[in-house]
Formats: sequence, structure tokens, C-alpha cells
Amino acid sequence: MSAANFLEGQILIAMPGMGDPRFDRSLVFICSHSENGAMGIIVNKTAPMMFFSDLVDQLKIVPHGDIRDLDQSVLNMPVLFGGPVEQFRGFVLHSTDYLSNKTSLPINNGVALTATLEILQAIAKGNGPGKVMLALGYSGWVAGQLENEIQHNSWLHCEADDELIFGANNDAKYARALKKIGVDPSMLSPQSGHA
Repeated sequence: MSAANFLEGQILIAMPGMGDPRFDRSLVFICSHSENGAMGIIVNKTAPMMFFSDLVDQLKIVPHGDIRDLDQSVLNMPVLFGGPVEQFRGFVLHSTDYLSNKTSLPINNGVALTATLEILQAIAKGNGPGKVMLALGYSGWVAGQLENEIQHNSWLHCEADDELIFGANNDAKYARALKKIGVDPSMLSPQSGHA
């Protein structure tokens, strides 16, 4: 795959026959992709019973007495399952109105990735990025692995947009991504093949 074909900033769409239940109906925003491998965050699977308030409490993002003063919509923000790698490590996909020169990785289309306590503190205090998606864990591929999976019909891909990354309706994102590339979800089969 040439550099022009790398999928950084794109959304991977899991196909029904991929065979890995961790990625069933998953959309993965690709944060980096090169000849050395790829890394992305699943953007449509909520971590079970996990909200930003849990992170605020567990990581002591603000002093315990200050938690009650935080905006309830922020505290009730869901945390997503970003992937099976490092599932206890937090990642924030966010708009580029918040960037730390040392810790934020700008990706494209106004989206960046940051994985620090500072961004969580900024979000809690209301001075973080305007658009935020929190995740635990990430999805990773070694050199050539993602390309091989694409060749074996495990993934399709589409252009990322704010609704697919930051939208609140995670259940609708999969069909929305398929519609973007002209695929009717009801026509997908778990069987793959080549003509």
C-alpha cells in the first residue's frame, strides 16, 4: 500500500463475516496508518456501565468535593470501548479547538487524539474541546495486518465525519457509515467470496 492509500482519518466498517466478535458492527476511526501498522479507536461501542463521572472519580480528575459542581451533561457522557488493546488506557478523540503541542496528535478534518489527564481535567472544568469522544482501549494492527484483513473482505472504509465520530446515537452509526458508501446493511452477508 502506498502512502497515498493509507487510511489515516478514515472510518473502517467491520463486515459481518470478519469472525472477531470484538469488532462486530464496529466503526473504527483510523488515527495512524503507515507501513509499520495502524492504530484506531472504535467510535460506536459503549463501554458497559461506564461514564465520564466514573473516570472523574477513579482518576481523581477534580477534588472529590468539586464533583457535584460539574456539569451533569459532561458527567453523564458515555465512555466507549475503543478496542481490545490496552483496555484500561484512556483516549480522547476531539475537535482541534483544543490542542496541546506536546501531547495532542492532529489527525485530519479537525480531529485530534490526546491521551492525558490534562485533557480530562479540561473537559471536567468546561474548558476542553467543543467535540469529545472518550474511549478506553484502542484497536491496533502490525505491519501488513490491516491490509491483509481488507483484502480478505473484513473491512470497508468511508470518509469520517463529525456525526460518525462524535454523534450521540452509537446504534445508528453503522448503518449511516454503510449508507455513505452506498451499501444497504440488509444486503450484507456474513459469507465472503471472490467472483
